[in-house]
Amino acid sequence: MQKVLITGAAGFLGSHLCDRFIKEGFHVIAMDNLITGDIKNIEHLFKLKQFEFYNHDVTKFVHVPGELDYILHFASPASPIDYLKIPIQTLKVGSLGTHNLLGLAKEKNARILIASTSEVYGDPQVHPQNEEYYGNVNTIGPRGVYDEAKRFQESITMAYHTYHGVETRIVRIFNTYGPRMRLNDGRVVPAFIGQALRGEDLTIFGDGMQTRSFCYVDDQVEGIYKLLLSDYVYPVNIGNPDEVTIKEFAEEIVRLTETDQKVIYKPLPVDDPLQRQPDITKAKEILNWEPKMGRLEGMKLTLEYFKGFSKEELQKSDHKDFSSYS
Repeated sequence: MQKVLITGAAGFLGSHLCDRFIKEGFHVIAMDNLITGDIKNIEHLFKLKQFEFYNHDVTKFVHVPGELDYILHFASPASPIDYLKIPIQTLKVGSLGTHNLLGLAKEKNARILIASTSEVYGDPQVHPQNEEYYGNVNTIGPRGVYDEAKRFQESITMAYHTYHGVETRIVRIFNTYGPRMRLNDGRVVPAFIGQALRGEDLTIFGDGMQTRSFCYVDDQVEGIYKLLLSDYVYPVNIGNPDEVTIKEFAEEIVRLTETDQKVIYKPLPVDDPLQRQPDITKAKEILNWEPKMGRLEGMKLTLEYFKGFSKEELQKSDHKDFSSYS
């Protein structure tokens, strides 16, 4: 049985990856320090003998006994609310954490896939964004801690590949949604659905003409899995190119939830990207991958997940306490 280490395993994407690798017959070693992750996302796997969990911060030395075939590095705050509250931790997990895991991959002769992001493109001046675009990032802006952590992560990963011969893969993840998203993490899908279910007005930042492209989590996981098992070492965009304005998306959520909420507008945050759409030509050609889930169908599944929340859970104003982290 092949072994895979998944960091950030109790998070949204990490937990779905744990499910997928268990389904594929792997022994899964899950690692998370639970800063932003939730143990509930993976507790259904604890009864399995081919699953183990370590509560560990990957910015500290990472040791895994025995053989290891694959590493997927998904540990990182991933929403603006999170990385604005814990900026140094965000930088550390992208730099020190990645360094530790690349060292582990080298020691174990394991293949490592690191989770990069569309945020490496910043507020893009090229549309749609292809992997050859270098980006437009404000290094000292409030979002720079996340963007630059991921850009450094890509650089050190390629350095380990070229200098040490480590087998590496880099996925640039575009907006992904689905069950297990945190309700109050600041991302637009859970924000709109939560507001609609609470009977609140839907809040748009800016004029609503900025665009996003939403990929359902099962499609994202399929793309990541195919990339890991491919022979391609350079970054690959995995996302859904079906672009929508935030204003149109808010109207879709109102219709989907059958509510009559108004849409209200607030100022756009600093450096918030105005366009986000992946060019997935490489994913199609190299991985034979493209998304299959339509937005309406995927949002229905996501809505059903959030409808399962209790009234108390829906009313929580903040999901996490970061006061002990720096």
